[in-house]
Amino acid sequence: MSRMPHVRRRLDALGGDLGGARQSLVALCLNSSTSFIAGGVLAAITGTFERYPGLLVLVPAAIGLRGNIFSTLGTRLSTAIHTGTFRFTGRRDTVLGQNVLAAIVLTMAISIVLSVVAKVIAVAFGVSHTIGVGDLAVVSVTGGLLASVLVLIATVGMAGGAVRYGWDLDNVSAPIVSTLGDVLTLPALWLATGLLGFHFLTPTLAVVLAVASFAALIVGWRSELTELRRIVRESVPILTVACAISAMAGITVEKQLTSFAQYPALLVLLPAFLSSAGALGGILSSRLASKLHLGLVSPEGVPSREAWRDIRRVAILAVPTFLFNGIGAHYVGLALGQESPGLGRMVLVTAVGGVVAVAFVLAVAYYGTVAAFRLGVDPDTYGIPVVTSSVDFAGAFALVLAIVALGVS
Repeated sequence: MSRMPHVRRRLDALGGDLGGARQSLVALCLNSSTSFIAGGVLAAITGTFERYPGLLVLVPAAIGLRGNIFSTLGTRLSTAIHTGTFRFTGRRDTVLGQNVLAAIVLTMAISIVLSVVAKVIAVAFGVSHTIGVGDLAVVSVTGGLLASVLVLIATVGMAGGAVRYGWDLDNVSAPIVSTLGDVLTLPALWLATGLLGFHFLTPTLAVVLAVASFAALIVGWRSELTELRRIVRESVPILTVACAISAMAGITVEKQLTSFAQYPALLVLLPAFLSSAGALGGILSSRLASKLHLGLVSPEGVPSREAWRDIRRVAILAVPTFLFNGIGAHYVGLALGQESPGLGRMVLVTAVGGVVAVAFVLAVAYYGTVAAFRLGVDPDTYGIPVVTSSVDFAGAFALVLAIVALGVS
């Protein structure tokens, strides 16, 4: 028993506080478990993607957009809690009220932008017979709003829980928001495709949604509420770039669709793989942003000792997370009747792809957050979108690279 305090101190030095690590690991396991549901949905609706060419390009970016908007919302609220400016109230002029309004405005505005970006990328990379930008707009905005309602409620609820029960929102916000984004966005987009194919209704709805989204953007951009205006103005450029990068993940997957078609269990793995990598990066970015605001971490090119503690902590969390992803995707795929390349090869693909993806994520999370802080913009707003959009593309590329390199095709 006398060795336990010593062991605890060593573990704390290596990866940070055990309580926070436990919170993160539980959130990451929940993230992966529910992402398998998203993977099962993805495998089940392949007919919809065949019926509406170009829609698959929209999917990773739409999922990523939910994470980008609401993970940054959670991060900003976490910083407000740490700095003592958070109040759990419905008033629109408070930190909470302005952040909620910003999330709604950005959901509508960037969903319209995403539909245009997806159309351009699909055409540029030779996806034939893509559906029109109006159809993509209907799916993007309607599906996005449908999924966002529940994600918004959950994010605000977590902030309230953090205040009441003493949780560290930095440890749980990114994984849980990523989870909800995965699970809710795919079914919401699929439901939204039910609005397509009507000669009068579909184009009319596309116009109405475009006008409403543009109006919401103007109101947010010119608002008298300082925090709302700042968030909208800072977020629109980075979220637009993030959408373009995330949409490239859809192209990456589509170009290797034969490998995924041969072993559909790999499609079960895909959302969990991307979401876990993004959530790990989100945890690091969120913790660094809070510590930069508090002056505990300096924005230097070489990570400080405190920053290295958080980097090591996230790297350690990645090991059980990706192991769980590989094993879980194999057995969930079998349970759903989807062929798997085998447990050993599935775990190996996940491990090889995970090493590449996590190395990339850790670098982007640190330098993206630090660069935002040094440029005088809010790292809470810029850090997570940079990480998650980059990992959508880099993670999809890393997974495909592992599949090809290990001959799983």
